[in-house]
Amino acid sequence: MDFLTIREAVQAEIVEKKSKFIANLYPVENVEEAERLILEAKRKYNDARHNCMAYRIVKDNQIIEKSSDDGEPSGTAGSPMLNILQKQHLCNIVIIVTRYFGGVLLGTGGLIRAYSDSLLKAVEESHFIYKCQGIELLVTVDYSEFDSFKYYCKNNDILIVNVEYKELINCKIELEPDKKEKLMKDFEAKSLILKNVKEIAKKYITKSI
Repeated sequence: MDFLTIREAVQAEIVEKKSKFIANLYPVENVEEAERLILEAKRKYNDARHNCMAYRIVKDNQIIEKSSDDGEPSGTAGSPMLNILQKQHLCNIVIIVTRYFGGVLLGTGGLIRAYSDSLLKAVEESHFIYKCQGIELLVTVDYSEFDSFKYYCKNNDILIVNVEYKELINCKIELEPDKKEKLMKDFEAKSLILKNVKEIAKKYITKSI
């Protein structure tokens, strides 16, 4: 399952009839991380009236969804925000919107608009990345071939995530299955000069969009 997420955490804020809405949008890897961030937000904003949230997380090729109105009228906060995440096709993401009550009741429609607008403002300020199922490899290469290897990775849209300089150079790379197949063919045909290639794990990797 491929999906869209955000590169880094974003905060946005709006004021509606003296109520302040602070939206914190986070990329996450799993449910445990999302729940931890929700608890941290409740501690950080413990003087706020509400900390409403929604998240969508991919696990075992399924999407886990959860939302909470945290004391707001049912269906006015968590559900509208979850609906936006669904429509934007965003996963591995959690939104927490903190409300400081300004003394003026907003009504059901006003609350839905305020929570939705605060999330949309955060989404507008986000940098999106595309995640797809891929493979992490450990590649060993001679110093004399390293520039050629970097050029090969750049031309084939292969991400070098880590480089370790020892007697030889060890590189961790992330790539899609079809690109791994091409790399192995080039390695075996000696058109790509490497000392060794080892698969580390299958994982979600970042893909260019």
